[in-house]
Amino acid sequence: MAFRTAPEATLSVIHSPSSGEGTAAPHPPPYARRSGRIALRAGGLALSLLLLAAVTVLSIAIGAKHLPLGDVWQGLLHPASPEYAVVHHMRLPRALLGLLAGSALGVAGAAMQALTRNALADPGLLGINAGAAAAVATATAFLGVTGVGGYVWFALLGAAAVTAGVYAVGGGRGATPARLSLAGAALNATLYSYVSAVMLIDAVSLDRLRFWTVGSLASAETDTVVRVLPFILAGLLVALAAARPLNALALGDDAARALGARPALVRAAVIAAITLLCGAATAACGPIVFVGLLVPHLVRALTGPDLRWLLPYCALLAPVLLLGADVAGRVLGSPGELQVGLVTAVLGGLLFLHLVGRGRVARP
Repeated sequence: MAFRTAPEATLSVIHSPSSGEGTAAPHPPPYARRSGRIALRAGGLALSLLLLAAVTVLSIAIGAKHLPLGDVWQGLLHPASPEYAVVHHMRLPRALLGLLAGSALGVAGAAMQALTRNALADPGLLGINAGAAAAVATATAFLGVTGVGGYVWFALLGAAAVTAGVYAVGGGRGATPARLSLAGAALNATLYSYVSAVMLIDAVSLDRLRFWTVGSLASAETDTVVRVLPFILAGLLVALAAARPLNALALGDDAARALGARPALVRAAVIAAITLLCGAATAACGPIVFVGLLVPHLVRALTGPDLRWLLPYCALLAPVLLLGADVAGRVLGSPGELQVGLVTAVLGGLLFLHLVGRGRVARP
């Protein structure tokens, strides 16, 4: 019996078209290919972080009064500069809120698509944002709650209730992607009709919620960022920690148990993370659609379905989309502005239709 030596195991014969003779060419071993993929993906994360930093600077610089980059730097670091108040009290909270909300929606969308095995799962399309919006409208119109610190709890409660409702109406453990989508669409339409009715009946609620209901970063304040930060950070940490067992769950419950995962615990943790992320983002910015649907599909073309890479990429690139849409709304609507929810709905819808038409929508 003959054994191949280690060097021979990594060689293959390539026939030269000119001489017809075989020459030995090395193939990289599996661990080298794996290390190369990891390095490539890590480099992509670094580039995504740089892109996010650039868009954040643009978000601070562009507005009713455009600020040169030098003035942005002065306003960030020097309290005595004339730009300090504009940067710290208006532009920076808006950029930070867009960053937090974008990360929340992108990660929530990717986690929902993996959990439901539904390529069209999205916090907006499945009604979770609508549940948070209905709860906030109720708190504002009937309970006199006006600040983010108060109605963030109602938004979380509404998001959790709709998540449970969609799961129950969709069939519970026997739910299929189609049934979940239909249940979410029905609840989404019903709840947004309720929000519209509340706003029409109560003029005070209409004044408070007319920009919020289309999705807006315009009223961002430092207090808003501080209020929602703990909920979004907690949701991101839970979702990222659940990435590996959620990968196992994609193979089926029995295979997941064999790999050491606990399916019921994983589902509960992911649902809790989605509720925290969607509820906090909706309470702060209003219901914003297509960010959680579109970004995971774009990212999945780079990373594949592995959630250990997909979720961090979504956490970085979803706020790039949201902040970019916010900047575009300020430029296109000058001297006023278009609310970011309108821009993401139009641009995101057109881009998603383009991807669907070209067969580029990747399955989770």
